[in-house]
Amino acid sequence: MRSAQLGVIPKISQTFTRQESMGIFKKICVCRSFEKNAAKAYDEKLIPGFPVYLSLGQEAVSAGLSLALPKSIKRFAQHRCHDVYICWGGDIRALRDELLGLPSGCAKGMGGSASVHCPEINMFGHDGLLGTQIPIAVGYAMGLKQDILAIGGDAAFEEGYVLGAMGEAITKKAPVFFACYDNNLSLLTETKVRRSWSMLDEAKAKNIPAVDITDDPWLVAHHAKLLSKQLPAFMNIRTCRELWHAGSGCDGPPEWDRFELVKKEMASLGLGREAEVIEKKSQNYIDLIWKERRV
Repeated sequence: MRSAQLGVIPKISQTFTRQESMGIFKKICVCRSFEKNAAKAYDEKLIPGFPVYLSLGQEAVSAGLSLALPKSIKRFAQHRCHDVYICWGGDIRALRDELLGLPSGCAKGMGGSASVHCPEINMFGHDGLLGTQIPIAVGYAMGLKQDILAIGGDAAFEEGYVLGAMGEAITKKAPVFFACYDNNLSLLTETKVRRSWSMLDEAKAKNIPAVDITDDPWLVAHHAKLLSKQLPAFMNIRTCRELWHAGSGCDGPPEWDRFELVKKEMASLGLGREAEVIEKKSQNYIDLIWKERRV
C-alpha cells in the first residue's frame, strides 16, 4: 500500500524535542538545496561523464534515520545516497567536488554520484552492481561484530543475493539494520509488475523484526530507535522519487509531497517561523557553496 499516511502514529512528532525537530528539518532543507543545485549543474553540463542519481524526495528518510541511529554506525549505500552522506555529517564541498569529478571530492573524484565513499564518516561506496552493498554489509557485520546500516532501493532488495544475505544475517545474528527506500520503481517499472510479494512479508518469513511505513521523518526515527535494539531488523519506507532514476528530468509531481507535509507538521509544533528561517538559510548556504565552483 502506498500512502503518505501508512503507519503514521498520531502526534508522533510531539514526542521529539524542539531541537530534534528543527535538526530534522534542517537536514531535509540542506539535502533538497544541494540536490537542486546538483540538478542545475548537471543541466549546465558541469558534471563530467558521470550519471547523476539525485535523492530529491527521499531526504526525510535519511534525516529520520540519522537522528535515531548513532553517528558511528557504518553505512553501506547504493546510488541515490547524497542525502545519506549529508545527513550523517559529510563535507558538502567534498560531495560537490565528487560530482564535479575533482580530486578534492570525497572519493577523489573517481566514484561520482553512484559511489559516494567516505570512510571518515563511516560511509562506504558501491561497486555498481545492483544491491551488492547488502551482502557486503552483512559480511562486514559478521566479521567485525559491529552494527551496520545497509541501505538500498526496492529493486535492490528483491535480488536473490540480497534476500540470501538477509537470511544469513538472521541465521548468524549479524547486527544489520536493513533500510529499504521504497519508491515503487525500478527505473520506470512499478513493483506490482516486478513481483507479487512484499518485502515486509519476506522479512517476517525470515523472522526479522520489520515494519512497513511511510516517509514521515518522526515516524522513521521512532521505529528506527526501537528496531535498532533488536538487530538484524528491516524497515521498508515508502517514499517518492521526485526526479528520474538518473539525471534531472521529471515526469510529473510525486504521489505525495513529504517536504510540504513536514513543513505543515513543523507549523503544528509551533515551529513554523523557525522552519521558514531554516529553509532560507539552508538554501543560501548551499547556493553559496555551489557558486564557489561557478566563479
